[in-house]
Amino acid sequence: MLFDLRGGHRGKVVKVVYAVLAVLMGASLFLTVGPLNIGELFGGGGGSVNAAQPYEEQQERIEVKLKKEPDNPDLLLSLTRAQINAGNASATEGSNGELVLTSDSIQAYQQADQSWSEYLKATKEPNPALAQLVAPMMIQLAEFASTSYTQVEQRIDAATEAQKIVAEARPSVNSLSTLAFYTYFTGDTKAAEKARAEAKQIAKTKEEREQIDNALDEYKKNATTFLDTKEKAEREEKKAAGSAPESLQNPLSPGSGSSGLGG
Repeated sequence: MLFDLRGGHRGKVVKVVYAVLAVLMGASLFLTVGPLNIGELFGGGGGSVNAAQPYEEQQERIEVKLKKEPDNPDLLLSLTRAQINAGNASATEGSNGELVLTSDSIQAYQQADQSWSEYLKATKEPNPALAQLVAPMMIQLAEFASTSYTQVEQRIDAATEAQKIVAEARPSVNSLSTLAFYTYFTGDTKAAEKARAEAKQIAKTKEEREQIDNALDEYKKNATTFLDTKEKAEREEKKAAGSAPESLQNPLSPGSGSSGLGG
């Protein structure tokens, strides 16, 4: 994994949790169409400042307009998209096609996270195309830019809510399977099973339904490990009166020794 751990047995617990997150992120987000190139999902990842510059300039123009209309949902939508695109363009692609975030990518995604929250407050009908960009971005933030269990949970919840918008507007085997996938990691098994069942209803063949079950059974197992380990760590932290909560060093900070997703 791509992080530095400190502190005895609690460090081992955190390592397990983030290892599970790596499984979550490294797997195909579209479960029925085979392996997915993460770089393709995020727009290719140019990995250079120049590649991100057009989106950053677009962001600046939108922010000027937002000063006059801070609650304009169209402007907030455009701002969120520009920030995600800037993050994607700042990322690089690893040797196995995986997305490797840079510090610029993380900063842009964190800005998009905030803009998305403001957009949701400003609109009654969230745009599913934007939500489809936001959901996997939130998973990236959960893995690469979270320093506590609380942040991990919040970002997985946000990814799930965004994916729910996609699935409700564009129900398909892929959107519903991905919703089930994320939802297992929130601990809401009932909702995850509902999304799974809906995906299987849309599936056209027995083989496709079996593929959905096989994939989601594995993710459900991983989610159970994640949730159990998290709860164990939280209990141990409560017992350790006066000790600071376990933290995770930013994998892209100087000296972290990170090289890419799953390395």
